Amino acid sequence: MKVEGQCHCGALAFEAQVEPGTTTVCHCTDCQTHSGSAFRANISAPAASFRLLRGEPRTYVKTAASGARRVLAFCGDCGSPLYACAEENPQSYSLRTGVLQQRHALGAPQREIWTRRRLGWVALAGVGTSCDGQP
Repeated sequence: MKVEGQCHCGALAFEAQVEPGTTTVCHCTDCQTHSGSAFRANISAPAASFRLLRGEPRTYVKTAASGARRVLAFCGDCGSPLYACAEENPQSYSLRTGVLQQRHALGAPQREIWTRRRLGWVALAGVGTSCDGQP
């Protein structure tokens, strides 16, 4: 399905293709910090389908404990988080579902990751699978 996203102020816009029903919720401490919330909801889009329509995002390169480097893209004006991808030769983009116009059509998240970091008061109905990790 085609999705269209934009930041809160409208300075940045993009489009991509995603598979409905593949939303993932991440509970890692990085996602909690970067989102300013208890978790982050993402949906993957193949790099070949991702296209910036307006603006140029600001980026921050996050280095994981493993040494993997991820680009986090956001609006330099309003701060809306947009996506993450590999620093070099991205194969996919992890789109932040909150900026997608079609977010209600994506279906409930089917997977949770880094669940050992999930805050005790968070309970997501209907999530299919969980995956734990270290950080």
